[in-house]
Amino acid sequence: MLTKAKFTTTIALFIILFLQGNQLQAQSYFFERVYDETLAQASFVIGDLKTKEAIVIDPKRDMDTYLEIAKANHLNITKVAETHIHADFLSGSRELAAVTNAELLLSDEGGADWQYQFLHTGLKDGSIISIGQVELKVMHTPGHTPESITFLVRDTKVPATPQRAITGDFIFVGDVGRPDLLEKAAGQVGSQELGAKKLYASIQKFSRLPDDLEIWAGHGAGSFCGKSLSTIPHSTLKEEKQNSKAFQFKNDEKGFVKYILDGQPTPPNYFAVMKQLNKVERPLLIQVPVHPKLNQPAFQKAIDNKLLVIDTRSKNEVVKGHIPGSLHIENGKSFSTWVGSLVDYQPQIVLITDESHTEDLTRKLMRIGMDNIYGFVTDLDKMNVALEKSDLVSIGELKKHLDKKDVQIIDVRTESEYHNGHIKGVENMVLTSLENNMDKISKDKPVIVHCQSGVRAAMAYSILKRNGVKNLKMYSGGINEWTEQKNELVK
Repeated sequence: MLTKAKFTTTIALFIILFLQGNQLQAQSYFFERVYDETLAQASFVIGDLKTKEAIVIDPKRDMDTYLEIAKANHLNITKVAETHIHADFLSGSRELAAVTNAELLLSDEGGADWQYQFLHTGLKDGSIISIGQVELKVMHTPGHTPESITFLVRDTKVPATPQRAITGDFIFVGDVGRPDLLEKAAGQVGSQELGAKKLYASIQKFSRLPDDLEIWAGHGAGSFCGKSLSTIPHSTLKEEKQNSKAFQFKNDEKGFVKYILDGQPTPPNYFAVMKQLNKVERPLLIQVPVHPKLNQPAFQKAIDNKLLVIDTRSKNEVVKGHIPGSLHIENGKSFSTWVGSLVDYQPQIVLITDESHTEDLTRKLMRIGMDNIYGFVTDLDKMNVALEKSDLVSIGELKKHLDKKDVQIIDVRTESEYHNGHIKGVENMVLTSLENNMDKISKDKPVIVHCQSGVRAAMAYSILKRNGVKNLKMYSGGINEWTEQKNELVK
């Protein structure tokens, strides 16, 4: 006879087994997100646990990461795919396909102007990719770019609806991809409004998928591919319908177009280069290169030959002594973005850094195709080169000049940051625009630069020095120190 206690125990065991079964079902295929914080870029490895086949979507260029994942999990990378022609990083799809002999699967949507110009297997709306019992169905989702596709992932052993969507730059957590990049970064004049309308249509189509569909986007907060990306790695369609403003324009295409085109950040200069290199044939780099450490004669020769010296040390070290004419870009999460925004791809470069950071810097630069590294200087004290100190001003000294016309004070933050609050009487000149606006820099009065925390001001200081501005000073405390001391900002 089944007692109440036994009945309760039986029900509890049934629930546990049911939950375990669901968990096993959810883990019936291999799935790993690879996230590069330096470019806020995500790629994905999906594999069948029985056949050991795997596909990699949107890989970064230093693709040894995926080889290590495959080896650790006994997977064989048989396919490599992309969601679209990327603008913010140099894709490693061709490198990874070459090393693994995997099939390269790329979008054939978007029309003649948006075709990859090298051998690949073309994908169209409705195409099916099979990885053992895992199925990836292609959905054409134009808007961010004309050829953009989304991969709907499902385990064929469970109900026919997909469990995950690899959305690339189409749907982010809390945002959607920007449709203005082709015009602003690639020079496709008049394309942004058309792209916005296509993006609106893609969102309406995507909204008809199951609400529990997991969304795994190509970028997170910090990317220039949207204006309000979240730090959360994934979401569901239901959550995006509820929380993302981009989903709140049902039956209002005009309202959506206005919303999505308004307030998008200025894209970095290197985006146009990436768009081109990701579309055409180019030399492949199948391993992380090792660049030489320069001795004193080699470094002096580099200086004499006017190679570009980039000092990657912290701003606090650089102000104490730096190579005259060097460009300061502090090594950090945004290093590659700043290099891509401020440095041309043609000249050879020398990097000043600690020895422990050489591989890290090499990886960051190869991810944006900046391969022209002549070498590293890892011990500046042994280079026998005269150093120059930065000229700093305190908050008190800055205040003395605010109501006068005896200096030019420049805030190098973005336009939106400036308009959200700035020091009264200070003009705005965005860091990335400095070299193109040298005619606006005073040649008669002292010039003082500042930013939010001092990092961009240090870069601006080095840019202006390189361009011949002699009477130059830096307020390193920036807006952070200004507001901490209870000083007001104006809008």
